[in-house]
Amino acid sequence: MKYLHTMVRVRDLDASLRFYCEGLGLREIRRRDVPAGRFTLVFLAAPESSEAEIELTHNWDSSEDYGSARNFGHLAFRVEDIYALCAHLQSMGYTIHRPPRDGHMAFVRSPDLISVELLQAGEALPPAEPWASMPNTGSW
Repeated sequence: MKYLHTMVRVRDLDASLRFYCEGLGLREIRRRDVPAGRFTLVFLAAPESSEAEIELTHNWDSSEDYGSARNFGHLAFRVEDIYALCAHLQSMGYTIHRPPRDGHMAFVRSPDLISVELLQAGEALPPAEPWASMPNTGSW
């Protein structure tokens, strides 16, 4: 058996690609438009683990509210500098819902409310502001 991917439905493909690619640094691996089914599949992967993919599924005409159910859980990525990535995402307008107060873990949500956990590679970074005193925001 081989793990292939995790699929998440997205409402706005461009907004989702901005978050996952420009924000998190994932790369688009391949894309498939299916006009007969009126959907697009975009497969993304992190540079250091291209075998583990995220499939973004965009249904062209759907107005369905995918909600914010927590039964999915979250996606998780190991990052080289959690403070720098959180600052980058924040500068792009994304809320850091669980700031990396401990220099080790943070949570942010995609435009489709998919919870994304960020974990510092190696040892936790020393606590630093503004993160150390930043409260949680909303849910993750």
